[in-house]
Amino acid sequence: MNITPAIKAMEDQLVEWRHALHRRPELAFEEHETAAFIAAELRAFGLEVHEGLAGTGVIGVLRNGAGPTVGLRADIDALPISELTGADYASEIPGKMHACGHDGHTTMLLGAAQAMATDPPGPGTVVFIFQPAEENEGGARVMIEDGLLEQFPLDSTFALHNWPGLEAGKIAMRAGPVMAAFDTFELKVMGKGSHGAMPHEGIDPITLAAQLQMAWQTIVSRAVDPTDATVISVTQIHAGHTLNVIPDEVTLHGTVRTLRPATRDFVQAEMTRRAEMIAEAFHAKAELIYQRRYPATINDAEAAETARRAAEAIVGRDAVQVDYAPSMASEDFAFLLEKVPGAYGWIGNGSAEGGRNLHSPHYDFNDSILPLGVQFFVEVAHRALAGSND
Repeated sequence: MNITPAIKAMEDQLVEWRHALHRRPELAFEEHETAAFIAAELRAFGLEVHEGLAGTGVIGVLRNGAGPTVGLRADIDALPISELTGADYASEIPGKMHACGHDGHTTMLLGAAQAMATDPPGPGTVVFIFQPAEENEGGARVMIEDGLLEQFPLDSTFALHNWPGLEAGKIAMRAGPVMAAFDTFELKVMGKGSHGAMPHEGIDPITLAAQLQMAWQTIVSRAVDPTDATVISVTQIHAGHTLNVIPDEVTLHGTVRTLRPATRDFVQAEMTRRAEMIAEAFHAKAELIYQRRYPATINDAEAAETARRAAEAIVGRDAVQVDYAPSMASEDFAFLLEKVPGAYGWIGNGSAEGGRNLHSPHYDFNDSILPLGVQFFVEVAHRALAGSND
């Protein structure tokens, strides 16, 4: 593995930062202590620092002459999970935990900022983006709405996420979709209540809701190309209060995941059409509220090639996986990729056995991969500013 001596020498500092962040997790848009920690370190490196985008976002800027501008992003928020790792640096905040490794991502980007402040790439500008509220709240979208790209116009952008189940020391990087769009829905099925012993006197919305759920599943199995991964999951059903009464109304909630924008459009339209038509056939009504949360994370082909070659220069060709299957989970870096050519990759976190997967109370970030993440950010910034994939 090709890690420079300067970055190897940072390892103890990286672990110290990571553990400090892990002890003090903060939820979406509440990352005030985390943001202050980041800003102080960036200033100590001698970088230009901007605070307040999306409330708790922090931007570090390294300028080294005229040239392109590359953005490097890390997410900084934690999750509402009670930690069960037993680590001596475990969360000190009840009910909050860095259960997705954002403390590690923040540390890797801080390390890269320090390394590049000492040995700048260029000519050009590096923008270090420490983004709040990745977990469900769309912090990237809010940063963009607050003027991120007007204040710091980017020519390319890159991010890494740790990935349990991918061997430590490996990086997965591919062109095209890597993570799914994230949408939510609420369906209200309105029938006519009746005595549970006399269903013929009413219109049973529970039976109708069951038929709608199965009709939606045939969108996935019969109306979408089998090679085009799609998920429709009903995760909540709310109806009735009494054992012998058929209620007037049923409410279903859930999530939809798609990898292609055209498929996303089709699934939303088809769910609405089937709900309305099946309800009408049974003399009932259906109202679907469909919310688009995150777009699919889709890597630009040229940027993915830059990132792939950067990874290969560090870990070797055999340790870079370009055919790693996309995930149906979601990532709000997608909002940046809609605006700027870029690439999002996964850095192996090692085994996920024992429940040590993302969003688990037993999860922990693998400190041994911190120098690799730092080196990747440094290498990809050099290549993006040089405009070379050699």
